[in-house]
Formats: sequence, C-alpha cells, structure tokens
Amino acid sequence: MYREYLPRFNGENLEHNARVFERVNEMATKKGCTPSQLALAWVHHQGNDVCPIPGTTKIVNFDQNIGALSVKLTPDEMADLESFAAFKGDRYPGEFLTWKTSETPVLESWKGE
Repeated sequence: MYREYLPRFNGENLEHNARVFERVNEMATKKGCTPSQLALAWVHHQGNDVCPIPGTTKIVNFDQNIGALSVKLTPDEMADLESFAAFKGDRYPGEFLTWKTSETPVLESWKGE
C-alpha cells in the first residue's frame, strides 16, 4: 500500500493524526457538518482576505463544499479547533520535498514594470 511510505501514516504520526481526525470528526458532528466542511469553514473564517479554493471533480463534492459556507464558527470554536488540529509528519517522503531546498525569488522580483 502506498500510504505505508508516507510519513503521516507511520508510527506515532499515525496515532497522533488519527486522534486529531477523531476530534475534528466529533466537532463536525456537533456542528452538523462533515469534517471537510469544518475544515473549509475554518479557512473561510481566517479573514476577509482569505478564501478557500477546494478542488473537486464531482458535483456531490462541489455541493458539499458550498455547504461549508453555512458553517459558522465562534471564536471559542476556532480556538478549540486550532488547539488540537495539527497533523504530524510530512505529507510525502523527504525525497519528494524539493520545495525545502528550492530558491524562490522574492515577491518584488515577480512584479512587472
């Protein structure tokens, strides 16, 4: 199985991340939404200058994503979610993490004249 090679799905990372998912799932159930909708709502609540851009290939998922707009989070719920919702382990094995050693030009150099 491919996941056995991913750091997030190994050893203590897997145990920690499973507990995070359980807590996110519990909070989503209490809010009457899916964990995905809760995650999108959290991003949406980050400020007026932040907008989640979920990718989807199925209409049912698109509809579910739109449903996230009706999930309202209180400041206490945001703080609670942020207190435990941090995954451990890189998403991919080290040899795939080329961004860690890349040299990205500073933003000012991207602007045209």
